[in-house]
Amino acid sequence: MRPNGQIRSVNRNGMHIEHGMHGGRHIESTHNGVRVVSNGRRGGFVQRAYVTRGGHSYYSRTYYRGGRAYAGVYRGYYYGGHPYYGYYPSYYYGPAYYGWAYNPWPAPVAYGWGWGGAPWYGYYGAYFTPYPVYPSAAFWLTDYLVAASLQAAYAAQAEANTEGWLLRPYQNQDLLVASLLAPPAPADTAKLSPEIKKVLADEVKGALAEEQAEAAKGKSSSGAAPASKDEAPPALNANFKTFMVTTDLSLVADGEECALSNGDVVERTSDSPDADQNINVKVLASTKSDCAVGKEGPIAMDDLQEMYNSFREQLKDGMGELAKKQGTGGLPKAPDTSTTAGDVPAPDPDKSAEKALQDQQKAADQTEADVKQEAGSGGGGSN
Repeated sequence: MRPNGQIRSVNRNGMHIEHGMHGGRHIESTHNGVRVVSNGRRGGFVQRAYVTRGGHSYYSRTYYRGGRAYAGVYRGYYYGGHPYYGYYPSYYYGPAYYGWAYNPWPAPVAYGWGWGGAPWYGYYGAYFTPYPVYPSAAFWLTDYLVAASLQAAYAAQAEANTEGWLLRPYQNQDLLVASLLAPPAPADTAKLSPEIKKVLADEVKGALAEEQAEAAKGKSSSGAAPASKDEAPPALNANFKTFMVTTDLSLVADGEECALSNGDVVERTSDSPDADQNINVKVLASTKSDCAVGKEGPIAMDDLQEMYNSFREQLKDGMGELAKKQGTGGLPKAPDTSTTAGDVPAPDPDKSAEKALQDQQKAADQTEADVKQEAGSGGGGSN
């Protein structure tokens, strides 16, 4: 429980429920090897064992968001006695396309994103400013990634503001929804500075170089050496220390809890998880200034790894969007943008994912109701 009486977390019947300081709810449970994770009521993912190749375990992960399901591949890691799961490309572009995205373009490019009238863009106007010109695709992709995170953050806030109202009859519901979809702008923000964006762009370039090297190797993982019993997940890569927050979290810094929100930027300041599987981070930029810049404290290593996974997923989407738009809107023409399947092809989406997430939400609702009832009657609830 928080000091104000709000439930912070519940652990019961193999289910972990975490409430953010702004009302969001994260649920995770694993039964019979199937991992189900929900982020609010807007979606989540279902993860199952998939294949084993070259001594590595791979997992299928089906995301369900906005009525759409899509699947990807995740590689398993085991580090410090704890399992982690890292994004794994199921296809690659040709090495030439990665090189084109990595290296400087012949001349800087001015590009119009068309975000001017978007509510999310106005809301985060004090925080995020796109580059005026793009010297290479890495900077274009950086703005794409930041924008994707902020759009997701805005949608999550809209959901939190409208949840409950949308479940009741209302004659002019469209007007009500329109008024609630625009949350109040943050009173103060710590701007996403050019220096921080440069660090993010360098990490984009690093990921592009890594995928380019993997693409050049071809299908080789089936003959790779067996995995080490203790292998660090990608979020602990020494060359990758800056992360965009992808779900609402809380950070305990200087003995006080503060909120981290989707779109904030943190820097990893320790090299390995502690005995509680937490890792230290420092706040570099904050969309709401809940956690002030410079605040430092522990978050779950699982959460940090999911930030890395989201970065790689969004980079994949950004490369696809760039492949569609190259040669238009002032962007230079790219080399061949066709793709080749990787060692572990993407699985088909799990058709039961939507129901699994719905069932988890219902179970979480019942669990929390039971805990609140027990707390009210003086019983021994879980917290």
